[in-house]
Amino acid sequence: VVGTGYVGLVAGACFAESGNDVVCVDNNPTKVRLLRRGKIPIYEPGLEELVRRNRTEQRLTFTTTLAKAVRDSAVIFIAVGTPQGEDGSADLKHVLDVAREIARAMNGYKVIVDKSTVPVGTSEKVREVIRRETTHPFSVVSNPEFLKQGAAIEDFMKPDRVVIGAEDPRAQALMLELYEPFTRTGAPIMMMDCASAELAKHPANAMLATRISFMNEVANVCELVGADVHHVRKAIGSDKRNGNSFLFRGLGYGGSCFPKDVQAMKRFAADREYEFKILDAVESVNKLQKTKLDGQMKKHFGSLKGKTIGVWGLAFKPRTDDMREAPSIPLIEALLSAGASVQAFDPEAMRIAKGIFGSRITFATNGYDAVKGADALAIVTEWNEFRRPDFGRIRSLMRSPVIFDGRNLFAPAQMKQNGFTYYSIGRS
Repeated sequence: VVGTGYVGLVAGACFAESGNDVVCVDNNPTKVRLLRRGKIPIYEPGLEELVRRNRTEQRLTFTTTLAKAVRDSAVIFIAVGTPQGEDGSADLKHVLDVAREIARAMNGYKVIVDKSTVPVGTSEKVREVIRRETTHPFSVVSNPEFLKQGAAIEDFMKPDRVVIGAEDPRAQALMLELYEPFTRTGAPIMMMDCASAELAKHPANAMLATRISFMNEVANVCELVGADVHHVRKAIGSDKRNGNSFLFRGLGYGGSCFPKDVQAMKRFAADREYEFKILDAVESVNKLQKTKLDGQMKKHFGSLKGKTIGVWGLAFKPRTDDMREAPSIPLIEALLSAGASVQAFDPEAMRIAKGIFGSRITFATNGYDAVKGADALAIVTEWNEFRRPDFGRIRSLMRSPVIFDGRNLFAPAQMKQNGFTYYSIGRS
């Protein structure tokens, strides 16, 4: 597995857990030394234990030497980054560079698998790069990942489906053998052409992103007409064609996948002279939704100058330390621009947040520390530990008992009873 980022490390550890000998390759010596000690550079529940166990049992190794890893392997996964360009397209430089190095190291038939999230046509580009560098036989496979941050191990070990793009019967057989242990409960292995497999990831995430933004639009209408989005959501979700997943209102989507994949979907549609209008709207709604709490605060206070705001939650969602495109970032920037002071806490994302905000905000040691002397509390990420706080303690610590709840963790009647002025999303 080439690349020990989120996808590569999870894939490597899970393949090793099912009995395979796995070599994870990275060009960062410091990172490799860390992984060899059983330490991991990201927070993902269960991953550190999985890495340590398979390191101890010698099924999982880490190296900076790509050539030897290629020679020793039957299947090589490319799981390096595909950063987003200014125009929304994916930068394939790292993927193609790795493909070139793999080709130069080959010593026989290999299956090269694109695990990175890539646009349609990448497998053909990888195939051409390898073909120019070697005479050894090989197959190129597309195998997109569908991992949720915070539940990646479970998603890999018990997938909803496995998508494999492979035209070569020999490669198909190897991939089926590799994934068989993970699909014994009946999850389908969907075998298809490479182009279809490459396309499967972006619209899957674009659809989920669309559902989030759609429900946020519904919540905004609920506020205007005096309806309760909680009841409306249940009515919509009871239709089996819709389901309840991703019908939760909030402050918009973030992370590494949805923003990038919506952009990528728009981009390769535009490359084919098709304007994907609904995704333009999805992005617009999502951007506007991230200003929701800021707007509520300005309406309540009039001016935020000199106010102190406590913030609970910095990661884009619970069970991860990822702050890419997190709603907390534009909110905090808006508060600072308006002259407010910010006291923030997150169970896992504090280190990342310090790299973003530096000394411009105060980093609290816990949730109660974040509300000490605050004029208001903003709830941004729905960590479980925020769901059952001591309201009496919070009220006694705050300068004024005002809560702006971006995740609807509490019932309005409950908050009124506890003596708070309470704002939420999609409820009058």
